[in-house]
Amino acid sequence: MKRLVALALAASMLLPVTTATAEAADLVVGRSASTTAMDPGFLREAATIVDNIFDTLVMRDKDMKLVPGLATSWTAIDDTTWEFKLREGVKFHNGEAFDAEAVKFTLDRVLDPAAKSPTVSYIRTIASVDVVDPSTVHIKTNGPDPLLPTRMSRYPAYIVPPKYVKEVGNDKFATHPVGTGPYKFVEFIPDQHVILQANKDYWRGAPSIDKVTWRSIPDGTARVTALLTGEVDIIEKVPVDLLPLVKESPDADLVQVKNGGLTIYLGLTMKEKPLDNVKVRQALNIAIDRKSIVDNILQGMAAPRGTQVGPADFGYKDVPVPAYDPAKAKALLAEAGYPNGFSIKMQSSHIYIKDSEVAQAIAQQFGDIGVKIDQEVLDWSVYAQQVPRKGPIFMLGWGSTQTLDADAAVYAIMKTGEPYSTASIPEMDKLLDESRAIVDPAKREAVLAQIQDLAAKDVPLIPLYQEDALYGKAKSVTFEGRPDARIPIFDIRKR
Repeated sequence: MKRLVALALAASMLLPVTTATAEAADLVVGRSASTTAMDPGFLREAATIVDNIFDTLVMRDKDMKLVPGLATSWTAIDDTTWEFKLREGVKFHNGEAFDAEAVKFTLDRVLDPAAKSPTVSYIRTIASVDVVDPSTVHIKTNGPDPLLPTRMSRYPAYIVPPKYVKEVGNDKFATHPVGTGPYKFVEFIPDQHVILQANKDYWRGAPSIDKVTWRSIPDGTARVTALLTGEVDIIEKVPVDLLPLVKESPDADLVQVKNGGLTIYLGLTMKEKPLDNVKVRQALNIAIDRKSIVDNILQGMAAPRGTQVGPADFGYKDVPVPAYDPAKAKALLAEAGYPNGFSIKMQSSHIYIKDSEVAQAIAQQFGDIGVKIDQEVLDWSVYAQQVPRKGPIFMLGWGSTQTLDADAAVYAIMKTGEPYSTASIPEMDKLLDESRAIVDPAKREAVLAQIQDLAAKDVPLIPLYQEDALYGKAKSVTFEGRPDARIPIFDIRKR
């Protein structure tokens, strides 16, 4: 199979380079998933494209430090009130003025319970947003929240234009977005591409790339082929089997960001039997040979994890990776009342590194302890729409790369009732809420460690491994990858 893939790629490299690469001012990015919508307040997918259309009040520089964005400064004026001074003279792409009313509208529409935003948990600490004057806004929290500036640096806090959203409605806004960012929306054809044009009046200066086309190329071999033949300039998620072809190409480079990807986990719908039994969850946790999966299937392009929190995150604790122990797993199942195992459905998709093979390996390992898996593999465009997934076991990737804080890695997927959570452990809920109310970093770090210890013991979900971010790029393109998983076209150069 590998030989056939290599031959196919070699043959395809003889094809003429398309005219899309002839213009140095244009860039084409090959994406592993199709875009479904671009409303930053209601994302069910990575923020890769909306990052380039919208701005946040606070940004992260290349060193991951918080720096001014649409806000020029932010100050805690008391324990529960943050004041943001806004950049003046900024316009949305449609000419609408950016001001404090836009900030309030943006946050209020996500916080509205009727809206059911899937990512509301990131900003749920906000109690109210008050307009002081056109260039000043006060954001009040329901308790001390030292992470509020960080929360303003990622979705769902990209600022949207109130008049335009009200005029066209949420559905059209999701497919015809308008922001203040470096690129303007031009065209969206589902399952094909999104085209953006440079915003020459951007407040940070005109971008050097005139046009960027985000092409949907779900098949990994096709993505690599497109890169090596010059059809695209950057690709996401280089398949591990094809890494040598990119590394050895005279026209392309591999960009590897260690621990720069998502942490892949198995979600467990705890309200359903037998997953409501902690011994069953513990059994499943130690029935998985993570090291074998990483070494043999992922070829070392990931790191086994015993926690959802990444090493770069504040609050990270190096929780030991659960030891693979099928004999003990069988004993736990027997103690739980399932000496002969049970049957259960496990869902997965095609979006992460070799996820189909990983899902098959896990299903086989579960089978070794008597748990018979009914596998269901869904297309990502379908998979991403169900929040939370019904599972009752499902594979999903999650991370905190855009905040670099443990809160983003655990709260949304472990707190009872949050949109993405299928967990429910009262002691965990209490600790999660407590962690959001502590200002002192050392005390907060200690609570975050307790959260990770409790998760390792009670297994509300099963962390598997954290992927490396693997990109391919043309040698003519300057792109190094980022720890926060963004692809900021504004910072990319093409010669």
